Amino acid sequence: MVQQKIVMKVQMSCEKCRTKALKIAAVAKGVKQVSIEAEKDQVEVIGERIDSVTLTMSMRKKVGHAYIVSVEEVKKEKKEKKPSDEPSYCYVPCLQYPNPMHYQVVHEQPTNCSVM
Repeated sequence: MVQQKIVMKVQMSCEKCRTKALKIAAVAKGVKQVSIEAEKDQVEVIGERIDSVTLTMSMRKKVGHAYIVSVEEVKKEKKEKKPSDEPSYCYVPCLQYPNPMHYQVVHEQPTNCSVM
């Protein structure tokens, strides 16, 4: 599933308004994480299949003026494998055999020449 991050600007003048906005965002369908930035009056919601318009309208109804700042996809960080100092060992037995070597045997017949 694709997670999305929604940032909304909500008019929160008191602690009661912040608590109310936090509760509204937390009970919305698909929400996994909610955070509030009090200095910026922003609510950040992370989850799957969140209806940002419905959430914003709910905030407007119960808290006050609210609008969507951004909606973006949350990308998962890929951990890169670092080469370790220890040598890696293969624990699976190798079932390949080396190719057979072919030799050609040449028989030379002795000659009657004694000078050789």
